[in-house]
Amino acid sequence: MAGQITISIWFFILLVIIAVLALLDRILIPSTRWFFRRRINRVIDEIGTRLDIEIRPFQLTKRQVLIDRLVFDAKVVEEIQNHARQHDMPLEVVQKKVVSYAREIVPSFNAYLYFRIGYWFAKKIARLLYRVRVGQIEDEQYLSIDPDSTVVFVMNHRSNMDYVLVAFLAAERTTLSYAVGEWAKIWPLQMLIRAMGAFFVRRNSGNPLYRRVLERYIHMATREGVCQAVFLEGGLSRDGRLQPPKLGLIDYMLRRYDPDKDRDVVFIPVGINYDRILEDRSLLRTFDPAAEKRGWWFVCRTTFKFIRRSLVLMIFSRWRRYGYACVNFGAPLSAKAYCLDQGLNFSRLPRAERFPEIEKLCHRLMSAISEVVPVLPVSLMSTIFLGAMDTEFDILDIEDRSNRLINELQARGAPVFEMSRSARAHDMVDAIDLMTMRRMVTASGDQFKAVAAEEAIMRYYANTIGHWRQDE
Repeated sequence: MAGQITISIWFFILLVIIAVLALLDRILIPSTRWFFRRRINRVIDEIGTRLDIEIRPFQLTKRQVLIDRLVFDAKVVEEIQNHARQHDMPLEVVQKKVVSYAREIVPSFNAYLYFRIGYWFAKKIARLLYRVRVGQIEDEQYLSIDPDSTVVFVMNHRSNMDYVLVAFLAAERTTLSYAVGEWAKIWPLQMLIRAMGAFFVRRNSGNPLYRRVLERYIHMATREGVCQAVFLEGGLSRDGRLQPPKLGLIDYMLRRYDPDKDRDVVFIPVGINYDRILEDRSLLRTFDPAAEKRGWWFVCRTTFKFIRRSLVLMIFSRWRRYGYACVNFGAPLSAKAYCLDQGLNFSRLPRAERFPEIEKLCHRLMSAISEVVPVLPVSLMSTIFLGAMDTEFDILDIEDRSNRLINELQARGAPVFEMSRSARAHDMVDAIDLMTMRRMVTASGDQFKAVAAEEAIMRYYANTIGHWRQDE
């Protein structure tokens, strides 16, 4: 019985791999899960005591459970049957498609990642790049919001930094569930975004089966009180102006909303603006039909060069932030109060009647957003230089014109970022320095003049406050 058995090296390696997997499965992975689950629960208990809008049980439900709920939702099952019948496909094949859609959409919220890693990362990045400010916030009105209601932040979309900026500023009050486009479905970025509570959306998808799955997920999340953030324009503004609202996500939230039975849905308008948008020139290129199409490799190379140059400037203490990034929060709008005021019950309206009402509501929300978009120094300077492209200004001329423009905007109710007279002059000089560094303005001694070739980029920034001066 003491004899030896000889086996092939490949078989020995296979046995070792199986033994390691068994060790991981039975001992290491369960203990690791217990360790992280304990830390997550501790974070949830700690954070839950200070959040204005608490984390909902729906967000803490196991992801596979949510996927199963979505796949076997009555409306989704009905759509599966219709799709199989119309396209002469087996039910199993259609259901497999629905499972893949559900896995793509449903997030896997992790409170530890959100508050311990995501919040820290968002705060560091935002403050590294910008002087971050909250211009105005309707605290008293927020205190009157029913804590059991579903809060939806509706905002304009200026930059991909919006995700970072608003998540950082709102993290002291609530968690946010974003609708994220397909651009973010890159490993490992998609894992992090999903863990932060975001859900992926295929923009402009005409697939009715996919749209039904997406609709039912948003309906479930809204009904369960999950706090959400929606870019009402649907995508980035490419010319700086506010774009017409997209109705899809708001319609999904409200199409089965009954104000007499369901919890209230409270919309909070959010206005965002920056002194510099990192992707501004790329957005403007879309208006040039002759512009060469740039591939993924070009984007990666350009991003790497940008990061490398920024690091070099930091090492030599020549780094400067890109001016202000400001967020304003407007007065909340209750869907229940709106329905009572308008005599509406969205759940009882057929599609032909519901869509015009949703559109009217979205335009009202878009108007509320426009009223809180911050007026920042670069937007003011761009407006001044555009008004006299061939004129050279000295600092006193610029200060006089900026003060007159600020007074005019404030008289119209525009949310000009509040500052003292001395601080205002300092911020105007900083804005001109930023524009000079970007070659939008040339400096000759103490004289400054707009660069004609950069009129498009200046108009882009002036357009952010253009809705206050449309009659001129």
